[in-house]
Amino acid sequence: MAPEDRRCLGKLLGATHHSFQEMTISLTVPDVLVARAKTGDLEALEALYRAFEAPVYNLARRMLRNAEDAEDVLQETFLEVVRSIGQYRGEGHLWGWIRQIAATKALMRIRREQVREAEVFDEATMAGRAGHNVGQALDLERAMQELSDTGRAVVWLHDVEGYTHEEIAEMMGKSVSFSKSQLARAHTKLRRTLGAGMEVG
Repeated sequence: MAPEDRRCLGKLLGATHHSFQEMTISLTVPDVLVARAKTGDLEALEALYRAFEAPVYNLARRMLRNAEDAEDVLQETFLEVVRSIGQYRGEGHLWGWIRQIAATKALMRIRREQVREAEVFDEATMAGRAGHNVGQALDLERAMQELSDTGRAVVWLHDVEGYTHEEIAEMMGKSVSFSKSQLARAHTKLRRTLGAGMEVG
């Protein structure tokens, strides 16, 4: 983390005493505020943090089921917002953009902490293929990297974490059919990739 990023994030985190109890929050922010944030205006960035702090935390908490990890994802998400707000083009709701960052950060944490070389997928996920070994796990890791961010997130949330399509749809702000189609496409691509490179045992 660059020193300037650390200082900026520290100011943001110190600017508010957050509470994650149920509250009503408007996720709509003025365009002028976003424009100011893109210039690095600290007050504007603080306002964005205040507006999206609770929903980001709640999303991370549901994905990770651990308060400490959710706090870490909250910080990582807003560090990324500080770094990348200039790349936001205003296409779609700002919350959708921030939500995708948060979901990706949470997914990365899930992968770091829960992936086990020989226990990544069960037999059903591997389309009936048994005998999980290190080679298969490494092949799977490479195949997962070829998926889109959204497809990879849906696969992990559904197949590894056990979330339902309804829960995934709510997390991502999408429809249930979107979650199902993303999972089906990802499974098809994984089977095609793994089937071409794995030794049939």
